[in-house]
Amino acid sequence: MSVLDRLAERMGIEPEFKDATGKIRRTDPKVSRSLLNSMGLEVENARKAQSMLRELERTEAGCSLPPVMVVAQSATRLAVPLTLPRGIEVVRWSVREEDGASREGEVPFSQLAPLHARKAGSAFECRRLVIQCPAKIGYHRLRIEAHGLEPAEMRLIVVPQRCYVPEGLAGERPVWGISLQLYLLRSQHNWGIGDFGDLKRFAEFAAELGASVIGLNPLHAMFLDAPENASPYSPASRLFLNVLFIDIPAVPELSSGARVRAMAEAPDFQRDLAHCRAAPLVDYEAVARLKLPLLRALFDVFRSDADGGRRQAFEDFRRQQGDALERFCRFQALREQFAAQEARQAHWRNWPKDYQDPGSASVARFAHEHRDRIDFLAWTQWIADQQLAEAAEAARAKGMKIGIYRDLAVGADSAGAETWARPDLVVSSAHVGAPPDILNPAGQDWGLPPFNPHALRTEAYSGFIDLVRANMRHAGGLRIDHVMGLQHLYWIPEGFAPAEGAYVSYSMDDLVGILALESRRHRCLVVGEDLGTVPEGFRERMEAAGILSYRALFFEFDAKGSFVQPQDYPPLALATPGSHDLATLRGWWEAHDISLKSRHGLYPSADEEHRQREQRAKERVALLLALEAAGLGLPDLDATGPFRSDLGDAVHAFLARTRAGLAMVQLDDLTDERDQVNLPGTTDQHPNWRRKQSLSLEELSTNPRVRALAHILNSARPPRSSRKSPDVR
Repeated sequence: MSVLDRLAERMGIEPEFKDATGKIRRTDPKVSRSLLNSMGLEVENARKAQSMLRELERTEAGCSLPPVMVVAQSATRLAVPLTLPRGIEVVRWSVREEDGASREGEVPFSQLAPLHARKAGSAFECRRLVIQCPAKIGYHRLRIEAHGLEPAEMRLIVVPQRCYVPEGLAGERPVWGISLQLYLLRSQHNWGIGDFGDLKRFAEFAAELGASVIGLNPLHAMFLDAPENASPYSPASRLFLNVLFIDIPAVPELSSGARVRAMAEAPDFQRDLAHCRAAPLVDYEAVARLKLPLLRALFDVFRSDADGGRRQAFEDFRRQQGDALERFCRFQALREQFAAQEARQAHWRNWPKDYQDPGSASVARFAHEHRDRIDFLAWTQWIADQQLAEAAEAARAKGMKIGIYRDLAVGADSAGAETWARPDLVVSSAHVGAPPDILNPAGQDWGLPPFNPHALRTEAYSGFIDLVRANMRHAGGLRIDHVMGLQHLYWIPEGFAPAEGAYVSYSMDDLVGILALESRRHRCLVVGEDLGTVPEGFRERMEAAGILSYRALFFEFDAKGSFVQPQDYPPLALATPGSHDLATLRGWWEAHDISLKSRHGLYPSADEEHRQREQRAKERVALLLALEAAGLGLPDLDATGPFRSDLGDAVHAFLARTRAGLAMVQLDDLTDERDQVNLPGTTDQHPNWRRKQSLSLEELSTNPRVRALAHILNSARPPRSSRKSPDVR
């Protein structure tokens, strides 16, 4: 190996990967060099690379303890690497457990087993300290003391083997649910965008149908000054909520706010509200113009009229959310001010230098001077959190076994609050994406900065823990977008094409262990979206950890090219027709997605479009054969014919009969939508994240097709109340 190869390996850059066609693709040295540069390691030549390797070794030798260790609850002994100066005689150690329990001991350093041979001239020795491992899962601290040295501490995380899985889900009690994009809901109550009030009403309706779960798009906080940046997978922050989802008529302050009611009842306001409700696409800017001024007025009512209990609840929320909420609100207020001055200053890296550091005196002074605005922004987060909690409680009260499951995006926008608050955690000059595959032959660049795996470990995974906790809040399940990121992510250096990236490794065992710990504590099921290029052995590791595999019907083929039969689906899985990035059931049958990709130039050649159409024709035949083999055949349906509702019924019956613990119906398929929610590879060329449902909530509740599909699913998966189900397995 060259010195560049050794440095790349040490930093987690993988030398090769197997693509979707089975071909081995080696990482180009220029890509390795660019990715190392993006991590802060300048390696123009071999001499520089060698210097960087030595510097990393010196830094490691200067740390008495690793920053963190993640160990299984089943472990009885803990082997801790200690790096201390030669000549240390006695090491004193103590473990302080999360609940306050502690124990301690001491041992001669020279009696500890050496971890590797000491280098000639080295002033340090590395030895193994073996102590009893805490039996309780949780976040503990190990402290080391020795004469003449500053004490050293390490976070010790003890994790369960598996995530929370409701009793019987992957066996005799499979359930079904409905997935939807909240903002696309239409109703008589909302203001042109689906809101938390709609979610509450939909959850109650779905529970009555027999559904046990509602699967949601990411609810992450977006950019209030640029609401048309609508992709929930490129948010301002994944730690907080999109306040445009607030159901304003349900805010308690409206009842005592005569001035606010007058604002909402004004003719101009009512005209704009009617426009937002009637529009076939979500008009995010118009919605923001309606909601934000009224929320501001309601906050004024809160400050003047709220009783002590309600004020205390708000203060409790702020205290619980801590510094993360304060920084998020400061970011929003700063961005509003700077973006209004100059468009390029919407990105925080273009702000004056003092304001790029969230801990600077300038930011603190700004926060003091704009305290009213920051308080308002924090209040909107509290209202959103309350309303999400009410929707989740409504689902539980109706007996849903899982309730609401949320979605965690793979990254946040580089111009957003998440990267401003913790710039040390992300790599700004590389993007997350995907290598070329069958559906996207040119590869994908999602434009999102990846976590720096070394920074993540150095700060003992706090950033990851915070993300998981925030998104398990008020949730019975969590879908992790592109779950392969727990093992590795495809990084594309800035200035390179999507096909020119490389995979960078993460500490999968550590991240999965933390996920299992938080899953248990929140009683939150975990679903991993594992579509695309999946590493060998990855799904087996997920299954062992109790993470449900995301099985989209149209990707499930056997070695002969036939659709996998229901009995061959794994029990620990979610079975669904597709996802937000894929065609709807009707759109797939009609090859509407192929037409869209061709229209927007997403195929590298006309030959590729022709190949895709030929493949789709074969897949339609294969689907009909699979339905027939499962006893759901439609003998009078021609594979070249138009889409029919009985085909949709048969597909959902097929999914309901699978062994998968969770079968999800897409709301788009309940309403026979043709257009998919998102067309990957496009931004403003296609109305991504905007197309509303063709049926309103009120129409859904009386629609015979919706009830017929619910009957099909209930026949295969009879609903059971969560209140009668045992706890966990």
